[in-house]
Amino acid sequence: MLRSASHHKIQNLTTDMENVRNVIIIGSGCAGHTAALYTARANLKPLVLEGHEPGGQLSLTTLVENFPGFPEGIQGPELVENMRRQAGRFGAQYQLGHVSSVDLSSNPFTLHLGKERLYTRTLIIASGASARWLGLPAEQALIGHGVSSCATCDGFFFSGKEITVIGGGDSAMEEALFLTRFATKVTVIHRREQFRASKIMLDRARENDKISFLLNTVVEDVYDVSQKAVTGLKLRNVATNQVWDLPASAMFLGIGHIPNAKMFGDQLETDADGYLVTKNYVFTRVEGVYACGDVQDRRYRQAITAAGSGCMAALEVEKFLEARGT
Repeated sequence: MLRSASHHKIQNLTTDMENVRNVIIIGSGCAGHTAALYTARANLKPLVLEGHEPGGQLSLTTLVENFPGFPEGIQGPELVENMRRQAGRFGAQYQLGHVSSVDLSSNPFTLHLGKERLYTRTLIIASGASARWLGLPAEQALIGHGVSSCATCDGFFFSGKEITVIGGGDSAMEEALFLTRFATKVTVIHRREQFRASKIMLDRARENDKISFLLNTVVEDVYDVSQKAVTGLKLRNVATNQVWDLPASAMFLGIGHIPNAKMFGDQLETDADGYLVTKNYVFTRVEGVYACGDVQDRRYRQAITAAGSGCMAALEVEKFLEARGT
């Protein structure tokens, strides 16, 4: 019986390895869908693993006005769904599931989705980065309705308004400075007395007449879910416990992003914050593995740049497989 069971296990493994994919794409945001489109058109039959947040951060965005080709703008979820349908039209396959771990030590690479194993000759990592949120119920309900993690995406909608930025690092200062182009006043709210921001960024923010600061202050609630719009914040001073309301038309989070790359462990190079390190745009240190979009881009983080890098990764996959006669 033991011999039979062992033989059966080997047979199953052989069967699995016979189903090796040409390319698997982790992530279904702009980068992942674009990579799927290009590899599908190259007849590589890509499999897209949609991940824990299908559609990426655009799925949490309302009107997108800075993606080329849509002069009147387009809703974020509609844009990513159009991309998905376009890739699917050329044969891209989609599967729900979250990659728990991978083995990149040999080719074909092995991906673990719970008890399921998938094998692939090439891998495109487009798993994105998740914005850090405060974790307030009202905050989550108002994402896309005055709560945002992207000043570049949404700042324009608050022209002539008084708005807030949460955070004390370079990201918060950068967001605040950008938002002064539109807002009449930007209040930076930071939970500590000291800032983490670099001196040059902090000096720039302090020199801007439109920016004011509230230190030792945390957000306890966001108004007003019933109106489906931000009308103000409930604040608390952590030193005195004083609580008060601050009128505002928007709350921008500037407390950073978390790259979705933990499943790779130390198999791929990352920077101090966990972003995948790439060379020549999309190459990782493992041959046949490419990274694109927000999981490796901590500078731009735009839908259009993510899509562009997804295209680059797909073209490199084509070259890699062609060179090996696949």
